[in-house]
Amino acid sequence: MRALGIASAIALTMVVGSTVAGVAVADDDTMPSRRDVHEARVAVRDKAADVESVRAQLVLANQRLQSSAQAAAQAAEAYNGARWELTRARAAARDARQRSEIAGADVERQRLVYGDAVVSSYEMAPGLTALSAIAESDGIQTVIERATTVRNAEDALDHHYDEFRAAATLADVATRQAQETSAAATAAADKARAARDAARAAADSAAAQSQSIADEKSRLIAQLAELQHVSVQLAERRQAALEAKAAAAAAAAAQHQQELLEQQQAQQQAQQEAQQQQQQQEAASNGGSNGGSSGGSNGGSGGGSHDNPSTPAPSTPPPPPAPPAPPAPASGAPAAIAFARAQLGEPYRWGAAGPDAWDCSGLTMGAWGAGGRSLPHYSVAQYEQSTPISASSLQPGDLLFWGSSSAPSSIFHVALYIGGGQMIHAPRTGQPVQVASMYYWTPPNFFARP
Repeated sequence: MRALGIASAIALTMVVGSTVAGVAVADDDTMPSRRDVHEARVAVRDKAADVESVRAQLVLANQRLQSSAQAAAQAAEAYNGARWELTRARAAARDARQRSEIAGADVERQRLVYGDAVVSSYEMAPGLTALSAIAESDGIQTVIERATTVRNAEDALDHHYDEFRAAATLADVATRQAQETSAAATAAADKARAARDAARAAADSAAAQSQSIADEKSRLIAQLAELQHVSVQLAERRQAALEAKAAAAAAAAAQHQQELLEQQQAQQQAQQEAQQQQQQQEAASNGGSNGGSSGGSNGGSGGGSHDNPSTPAPSTPPPPPAPPAPPAPASGAPAAIAFARAQLGEPYRWGAAGPDAWDCSGLTMGAWGAGGRSLPHYSVAQYEQSTPISASSLQPGDLLFWGSSSAPSSIFHVALYIGGGQMIHAPRTGQPVQVASMYYWTPPNFFARP
C-alpha cells in the first residue's frame, strides 16, 4: 500500500501541476496505468510476505537456540550424573578394600591360632594317643578320662581349622568384591571422563550455534528494518518486544494447560473417592439387611432353635488408606531462597557449584545446603532423594524439574520455586542466574520437596 500511495501521490502532483500551468492532461503516460497499480500492489504484497518470512526465520532461529541449549543441558547433567556415580563407586571400592584388609588380618590371626594348636597337638601326641591312653592307664576310669582328653584335643583342633577356613572364605569373598568394586570405579571414572568430554563438546557446540544464530538474527533484523523502512535499533526493539510477548503468551498458555490438567486430576480423584464411599455404604447396607433377614427367619422357625445360631453380619471392609500427604516445607526453605537470590546475575558454567558460577543442579544443591538439606550435584538424584509432589502442592523452596520423557531418569534441568509461578535457576551458557516464570520455556513435568 505504501508503494501504491507513492505512485498515486506522484500522479496527483503531476495532474495538479499540469492544471495549474493551464496545460490539458492529455498524455496517458503521465497517469499510473492499471499495470502500474497492479505492480505496486504486488510489490506491497511481496514486501509483506518478506516481512513475515523474516519473522518466521527469526522464530526458527530461536527454536534452534533452545534446542541446542537443551542438548547442552542434557550433556551437562549426564556429566554430573557420571561424577555422582563415580563418587559412589569410589566409596564402595574404599569400603570393599577396608573389608578385604580386615578379612585378611582375620585370616592371618586364625592361621596363627591354628598353627599353634597343631604344634601343641604334635607336642602332646605321645601322651594323648588312644594306644597310650589304654596302655598306661591303671583302670577303666583312667582310660575314659584319657580318651575324653584325646577327643577334646581333636575337637579343639577341628574347631580352629573350621574357623581358619571360614575366615579364609570370607577373605576370598572380600578380596573378590574389592576387585569388582575397584573395576567398577575404574569404569565409572572412564564414563565420567567421556561424559565430561561430551559435555564440553555440547557446550562448545551450543556456544558456536548461539553465536551463529545471533549473527543470523542480526542479519534478519537488519533485513526486517530495511523492509519496514525503520532503523535497525527500532527493529531490534520491536523484535525483542514481539519475542517477549510471544514468550509471555506461551507461558500463560502452558500455565493454563497445567491448571486444566490439575483440575481434571482433582475431579478424577474426587470421583474415585465418591465411588469408594458409595461402595462402602452399599457393603454396610447389605451387611445390615443380611443380618436382619437372618434374625427374622430364625425367630419365625418355632421359638428360636439353639442348634442353629444366627450367622453374624459380615464386617464392613475397611476404607482404603488415603495417600500420604507431602511433608510440610522444610524450615530451611527461606534460607535456600535467600541463598539463590544472592547468586542472581552470576554466570552459568556447566559442572559448576559456586562460589561465583553455577549450573542448574549446582545452584539448587548450594541453595538447599544453605537451608540445611544435603543434596547431590545431580538433578536426577535430587529428585530421587526428595519427596515427589504435584504442581498444585508447590510451595516456596520446592524443586521444579524438566525431563525429556515421563521417566525421572530423563531429567536434565532443575530450578528452585519461589512462589507466584516464579523460580530462580541457572539456565544455560550466556544466561546468568535469574528469576523467571516457571513456564518460560516448557512446563516442568516433575516436582519435589527436599
